[in-house]
Amino acid sequence: MNDDLPSLMLKAQVIYRQNFPMETCFERAVFFSWGCTIGDCAFCYMSIQPESKKPTETKRSTASILAEFMLAKKLGWDIGFFTGGIGVFKPDEMEYLLKCIHEILHEKIWLSIGPLPRPLLERYAPYIKGIVGSTETINPKLHKKVCPSKPLLPYEKMFECAKQMGLLRAMTFIVGLGETKEDLPLLLDFIKKYDINKIHVYGLIPTKGTLYENAPVPTKEEQAWWIAQLRIAFPEIDIQCGVWEDRAERIDFLLKAGANSISKFKATKLFGGAVAKEIEDQAKKAGRHFRGTLTKFPEANWDAEVSQLPFPDELKRQIREKLEAYLVRMQKNRKIQEHSISVHLI
Repeated sequence: MNDDLPSLMLKAQVIYRQNFPMETCFERAVFFSWGCTIGDCAFCYMSIQPESKKPTETKRSTASILAEFMLAKKLGWDIGFFTGGIGVFKPDEMEYLLKCIHEILHEKIWLSIGPLPRPLLERYAPYIKGIVGSTETINPKLHKKVCPSKPLLPYEKMFECAKQMGLLRAMTFIVGLGETKEDLPLLLDFIKKYDINKIHVYGLIPTKGTLYENAPVPTKEEQAWWIAQLRIAFPEIDIQCGVWEDRAERIDFLLKAGANSISKFKATKLFGGAVAKEIEDQAKKAGRHFRGTLTKFPEANWDAEVSQLPFPDELKRQIREKLEAYLVRMQKNRKIQEHSISVHLI
């Protein structure tokens, strides 16, 4: 699969430099639930949640979600998208959350909550810059196996509506589900047909209990091959490379293949730790300036910043509590990392 990879990557690097600044960043996907009303995608952790808890009962609190957006803004993280299980929130609830998020960020975000009909796109349009289709794989036979209850057609209709409305379009693609080199034309044609602006290229995370629990982890070369091909075919497309915490060492390689940004890192849980530092070092190794930080503790008057938000007092109180919990954990991780470095130097 990788015989032509070195030449592909060299070509992709040249094209990237012609179209983008030499920088990168961490993109945070903010989740609002850990359950999904579909719940049968063959690779997804949401498909193995206990049946005792309804998907609609797996929502995070509003305060927790908004506190995370405040942290992301202060740390300089881009928002990859706001997402969660399909069918978990009612439209009124989602619209309220989007409005609150907009009050914090003062900018529109990407939204990924399944295929949306035009009336909902119009309803959410004041708060979103684009929609993300969790397409995962474009091979039709493979897609039926991987996402039996999540067909592509509704996403295709959503992309068409979004383009008519002037909304940006993004999609997801998971390397390791079974796609082969021969499937590349299918992906390229799909991107052309729906004028996709951004693609998230993930590497499969084999999850216990799913159909893919014993599947091999795709190599960095396999993931880079798809990224390089996409960069060459679409010089201006935004490509995000998804890496897990055990794959940070491949970031340099994936950025050199033509990726713009990095995701799939437990940034609050592992903030300031060895993997966080490795991600920043890998970006530097690739010749990229890293916007934002995964290692430097944010300095802010959080109480003052929360007080300025146009939310009910009780919600602001809850946001302060959630922020404090996040900050305590992040500070603990950073101190552990500092102690580890000092011991190493002795």
